[in-house]
Amino acid sequence: MKSLKKEERDYMVVRIQEFFELERGEEIGQLAADHFLDYMLKELGPFMYNKGISDARKMVEQKVMNLDEDIRSLEQVAGRPQR
Repeated sequence: MKSLKKEERDYMVVRIQEFFELERGEEIGQLAADHFLDYMLKELGPFMYNKGISDARKMVEQKVMNLDEDIRSLEQVAGRPQR
């Protein structure tokens, strides 16, 4: 998995610290939040990544179906005598 930019990682660490403070009433330091982030990325990251891939696949399949319909609408009737 591609590593996070420093700004992204810093943002996530702060959000983790805020979560622990607001939801659990616990204060955790930057190092603990950083380790928690590493754990979450390692353990849960692949599930989220795969969900993103699945969503992208569905979107592409829908666009291909729409494109196929658009192309078929351009076909001309052949084999019938014209009046």
